[in-house]
Amino acid sequence: MKIAVAGTGYVGLSLATLLSQKNEVFALDIIPEKVDMINNRISPIKDEYIEEYFKNKKLKLKATLDFKEAFDGAKFIIIRTPTNYDEEHGYFDTSSVEDIIEKVISMGIDTTMVVKSTIPVGFIQSVKKKYNINNIMFSPEFLREGRALYDNLYPSRIIVGEKSERAEEFANLLKEAALKEDVPVKFMDSTEAEAVKLFANTYLALRVAYFNELDTYAEIKGLNTGDIIDGVCLDPRIGNHYNNPSFGYGGYCLPKDTKQLLANYENVPQNLIEAIVKSNDTRKDHIADMIIKRNPNCVGVYRLTMKSGSDNFRASAIQGVIDRLKSNNIKVVIYEPTLKEDVFNDCDVIKHFAEFEEMVDIVLVNRIDENVDNIKEKVYTRDLFCRD
Repeated sequence: MKIAVAGTGYVGLSLATLLSQKNEVFALDIIPEKVDMINNRISPIKDEYIEEYFKNKKLKLKATLDFKEAFDGAKFIIIRTPTNYDEEHGYFDTSSVEDIIEKVISMGIDTTMVVKSTIPVGFIQSVKKKYNINNIMFSPEFLREGRALYDNLYPSRIIVGEKSERAEEFANLLKEAALKEDVPVKFMDSTEAEAVKLFANTYLALRVAYFNELDTYAEIKGLNTGDIIDGVCLDPRIGNHYNNPSFGYGGYCLPKDTKQLLANYENVPQNLIEAIVKSNDTRKDHIADMIIKRNPNCVGVYRLTMKSGSDNFRASAIQGVIDRLKSNNIKVVIYEPTLKEDVFNDCDVIKHFAEFEEMVDIVLVNRIDENVDNIKEKVYTRDLFCRD
């Protein structure tokens, strides 16, 4: 079967890799360098399993800049282009998804589009009406940055937003390519599937925010956060997972998905969803306040990335902390090996760690690693368990 994947970010590239084990897959992107890297089996993103599969597996995968080459003859066209949250309009910008839909329509081909981009609740119904089409459905993804292919190989569940033969065929493609046995598969209408995605990510953001607020309380009151969390999480209904304090939730999904869900609550009573969104700003205020109270001459930020094993720092919480420190006229420098630039957000990027540690009074570390072991006296972190 020929399958096309539009977009080669974490989700798109992991799906293209997964499905190209047994199918002919064409991955479409607009960046020539990424296309060349994929065709030379060099992963343009940091993902251990993608890198391994590129090196050791025989994949029927071709990347291209030509949408006609990618789409012509494809049984399924998976759309995984970015949908950033538009703060001004209070809604996801779905223009990149609609651009792909319009290209498919212009070709007049017999295919089924499967949207994997995160979209507002009701989007699929609206585009069916807008374009007078029926060959489109939604299937949410539940992947972690840096672990995207692993999460496709061992999925927690497969959800397809349609009850049809083609929905079952698409679910089977994902299920047959997975290594995990007995993967739960659920079919539902598109609008419910769209809601599943937003509510799932908002719950994860809620959990992050909850343990961060617990930590804020403990830090201000002089209590042992770790003991409190351990005691709370021994309750099996709560569980000892996803409970490690941080500078706030960040990354590509949680900040925008929580705001989109809140926007979808227009004219619907709520208190909690709005609180989850506001809590993240409050946490960053608190982290910045704790640093400002120390009256440092220069603050060092160790890594903009917020997760171990990831090279992505889009919307990372530390950037909000940096902005707050700068607004208080505190000098900030950054150590981030993935950055080629000399300046980021008006902060100097220090290339050598020895120089970095020498020039700073405090080092902000969201997630501890061995590189900061020798400067623990300068480190400010809320990472208790060295994970998550």
